[in-house]
Amino acid sequence: MKSFFAQFSQVLRRLGRAPMFTAVTLITLAAGIGANTAVFSVLESVLLKPLPYAHSEQLAAIRLTAPGINIKDFELSPSDYFIFREQSTTLQDIGLYQGDSVSVTGTAEPEQVDALIVTEGMLPLLGVSPVLGRTFAKADDSPGAPDTAILTYGYWRRKFGGDKGIVGKTIIVDGKQRQIIGVMPQHFYFLDRSDPAIITPFQFDRNKTNLGNFSYDGVARLKPGVTIEQVNADMARMLPIVMNSFPTPPGFSIKLFQDARIAPNAKPLKTEVVGDIGNVLWVLMGSIGMVLLIACANVANLLLVRIEGRRQELALRSALGAGWGRIAAELLFESLIIGILSSIVGLGLAWGALRMLVALAPSSIPRLQEIGIDGTVLLFTLGVALLASVLFGSIPVLKYAGAQLNTGIREGGRALSQSREQHRARNALVVVQVGLALVLLICSGLMIRTFLALTKVNPGFSNPGQLQTFRIFIPNTEVKEDERVVRFEQEIQDKLAAIPGVQSVAIGTKIPMDPGGWHDPIFVEGRTYAEGELPPLLQFKFMSPGFLQTARIPLVAGRDFTWDDLYQKHPVAIVSENVAREYWPTPNDALGKRIRVSSKDDWREIVGVTGDVYDDGVSQKPTKAAYWPLMMDNFESDKLSVRRGVAYAIRSPRAGSEALMTAVRQAVWSIDPNLPLAQVHTADYYYTRSLARTTFTLIMLGAAGAMALLLGVVGIYGVIAYSVSQRRREIGIRMALGAQLPTLTGMFVRQGMLLTAIGVAAGLVVSFGVMRLMSSLLFGIKAMDPFTYIAVSAGLAATAFLACYLPSRRAAGVDPVEALRAE
Repeated sequence: MKSFFAQFSQVLRRLGRAPMFTAVTLITLAAGIGANTAVFSVLESVLLKPLPYAHSEQLAAIRLTAPGINIKDFELSPSDYFIFREQSTTLQDIGLYQGDSVSVTGTAEPEQVDALIVTEGMLPLLGVSPVLGRTFAKADDSPGAPDTAILTYGYWRRKFGGDKGIVGKTIIVDGKQRQIIGVMPQHFYFLDRSDPAIITPFQFDRNKTNLGNFSYDGVARLKPGVTIEQVNADMARMLPIVMNSFPTPPGFSIKLFQDARIAPNAKPLKTEVVGDIGNVLWVLMGSIGMVLLIACANVANLLLVRIEGRRQELALRSALGAGWGRIAAELLFESLIIGILSSIVGLGLAWGALRMLVALAPSSIPRLQEIGIDGTVLLFTLGVALLASVLFGSIPVLKYAGAQLNTGIREGGRALSQSREQHRARNALVVVQVGLALVLLICSGLMIRTFLALTKVNPGFSNPGQLQTFRIFIPNTEVKEDERVVRFEQEIQDKLAAIPGVQSVAIGTKIPMDPGGWHDPIFVEGRTYAEGELPPLLQFKFMSPGFLQTARIPLVAGRDFTWDDLYQKHPVAIVSENVAREYWPTPNDALGKRIRVSSKDDWREIVGVTGDVYDDGVSQKPTKAAYWPLMMDNFESDKLSVRRGVAYAIRSPRAGSEALMTAVRQAVWSIDPNLPLAQVHTADYYYTRSLARTTFTLIMLGAAGAMALLLGVVGIYGVIAYSVSQRRREIGIRMALGAQLPTLTGMFVRQGMLLTAIGVAAGLVVSFGVMRLMSSLLFGIKAMDPFTYIAVSAGLAATAFLACYLPSRRAAGVDPVEALRAE
C-alpha cells in the first residue's frame, strides 16, 4: 500500500509539472466520458431499467389487432375487459385506463388539469398503494356509486398545501362533487403519461356494454411463470366468448366484427411504454461512443509526444535493470490515474448535460422523469474510464516499454529527425480520428437534410404562429340542455372576436397536428360493400363555420359550413382531398355525394372538400378526415350529437402573448366564471412538437459531429506541428540549400492531407455499412445520399487542409543557422 501511494504521488507530481498537457488531456477525455455517461443515463433509464413497479416483468400491455380491416394495433373495449377479467387462466388481474382532462372548480380560480380514469383493479395490479387513504374498491367502480377521486402527490401539495386531513373532503370535478379517498406516493408515475392531477374510476355498466368502443388501454399482471405467448393464446380462446356475450353497437352486424378477425396482441408492458425510441437512443449511444474513441486517440497522441520526451529516462531505467513489465505497469498506472480523474470531471459534465438533455428531449421520449445518475450509471462511468485508460495507455506502452528503449541511450539526446517507424503510430491514430469524425459528420449531415426536407413539407395550414388555441369543456352542471351548448359556445366566440387585434375566431374539436382524436369509418352512398366489410378509418373533426379560414386550411372545392347548417341540423359534411380522390376522380366530383357512419345514421351531403392536413406529423402521410358540424341529428346512433369539449382558434398577430390570453380569460369568464382554459398553445407549438424527435436527434448528432470534427482537427494539427518541431534540422538544411517557403509548407501539408485522404476513405467504407441503421430516422432522403457524402467529405478535407497549413507555416520561422548550430 505504501508503494502504491508513493507511485500515486509521483504520477500527480509529473502531471503537475506539465499543467498544459494535464489540462488538455483531462478536458479532452472528460468531454468524451461525460458525453457517454449522459447518453447512457438516458439509454439506461428509458430502455434498460425495469419499470418502477413491483415485479414489473410480470406486467403486460393487453391490446388487439384486426388484420381483416388492416388495423395492426388497437385498444380494448369494456366487453373485452369483463370477459378477460372473469375467465382468464393466465392473468392475475387486468385493468383499463384512459387519459382525460377535467375542470376543477370551487377552489379559487378554476383550472383544467390532466386526469386518469381507471378500473378499480388498475392501481393494485401495479403494486402501488396510496400514502394517504385508500385506493378504489369495487363499490367505487360500480354504476351509480358515489363519485370518488384520488389525488396525485404533486397536485395534493400544490393545490392543497399537503393537507393530511384531505381524505374525506370533496372536490368539484367537471361540475360534480367527488369525495377524495386517497393520495398517491410522491414518486408514482403512471407508465409514459405526464403526471396527472386526479384519478377517478370508470364505473362501467355491464348491462349497457356492447362489442364496440375500443378506446381503453389495458394492463395485466401475469401469473408466475406465464409467458406472453401463453397470454395471447388465452386471449384467442376468450375473444369468441366476448363475441357471443355482448350485443353489437346499433347499426353494426356481428358479421362485421367476425370478418375483422380481431386477434390478441399482448406484449410486455415495457415494450409498449418505450415504443420505437430505441432506434434513436442506440444511434446516439453509438455516435457518442465514436466521440470517446476519437478522444482516446487524441490523448494517445499526446501521451506519445510526452513519452517521447521521457525516452532517455525510460532507457536509463531499463539499463539499470527495470524490466519491461514494471515500466509498462507504471505507464499504464499513469494512464489509469488520468482516466479516473477525467471520469470525475466527466461526471460533473454529465450532470449538466443531463439537465440540458431532459430540457431538449421531446415529450414523446418515455420515462423522462426517471432519467438521472444512479449506481448503474456510476459503474458504467467507471468502466468507460478503465476502458479508455487501457485504450489510450496501451499504445505508448507497446511502443516505448520494450526493446526500443535500448536506442534511447545510444541516441544521446540528439535532436534527430523522427524515423518513419516513430511517425507510424501517431499517423495511424490520426487516420482513425478522421475516419470516425467523417462517420459522425455524415450522420449529422443526413439529419440536417432530413430536417430541411421536413420543413419544406406544407403541413396543410399556414401561419401557425398567429393562431392562438385553447380548450374548454362545458359540463351538464353549467349548461344542461344539449340544444343550448352550441349557442353558449357561440356566445364565447363573439366575446373573443371583440378583443382588440383579433382577426377571426372559430370553434373545432381538432387543432391541426394536435395528436389524438376520434377515428371511425364512413360508408359512401351507392358503393357496394361485402357483408361485414368495414371501410378504412377516418379522423373525425367537428367544427363551426369559419374554422377552416381561421386555421388557414384551404377549401379545395365547395363551401364551408354555415350557422344555419348547425342550428337547422342540415345533414352536411366536408371531407379532405385525399378522401375525395380515393372515392371519386376529383374533389369537385365529391360534391353532392352522400356519406354516413352507420346504418342508423342520416345520409349527409358532401358540401366541401378541404386540403390535406398532416395531423400525425409531416413525416407521415396526411390524415384522411371527415369534418362534421358541431351539432347534428342522428349521428353515431345518437338522436342529438353535440360537442361539449371544444377548442377555440383565434387568429391574431398577438397570438402567444400573455396580454392576449389575459383578455381571452376575461372574455370567457364574463360568460361563465367556472370554465377553466386548458392546453393554451399556439398552433406553432403543435407543429414544432411534431418535429421534436427529429430536432432532438439532429442536435445530439450535431453535437457529436462537432466534437468529433474538433478533436480530429486538433489531432491533425498536433501531428503536423510535432512533425515540424522534430524536423527542424532537416528544414534548416533544405533552407540552406535554397528551398522556398511554398515547397517546405507543401511538404507538411501533403503529409497531413495524405492522412486525411486515408481517413476519409476508411470513413466512407464504414459509413456505407452503418448508415443503413439510420434509415428509419430519415425522411425524404436515402441513407446513401451522394450529396451528403460528397459535401461532408469535402468539408472535412477543407478543414483538415487549414489544420495542416497553419502549423506548416512555422517551417518559415526556422533559422537555418540556428538549426544547424543546434546539431
